[in-house]
Amino acid sequence: MTIGFIVEMIRSAVLLVLTLSAPMLLVALIVGLLVSIFQATTSIQEQTLTFVPKITAILLVLVFSADWMFTSLSEYTINLFQMIPSVSG
Repeated sequence: MTIGFIVEMIRSAVLLVLTLSAPMLLVALIVGLLVSIFQATTSIQEQTLTFVPKITAILLVLVFSADWMFTSLSEYTINLFQMIPSVSG
């Protein structure tokens, strides 16, 4: 096991985490921006108004992308388990 191999494993894990979390984070950012613009234009400063649309949007994205996320994560895990013989020997 070389340093380059370990770095590649860590790099692919970080890339997978970023790829899986990006859709939810982008939706939360866009919804938060839209709610903030709405609050600024209407002078409504209710703090709970930001949470409900964000949570709803994130849950919708999670529901619609759960299959893709599970597939990506399971492929990564299978690849890790397949690399075990080459790492130990």
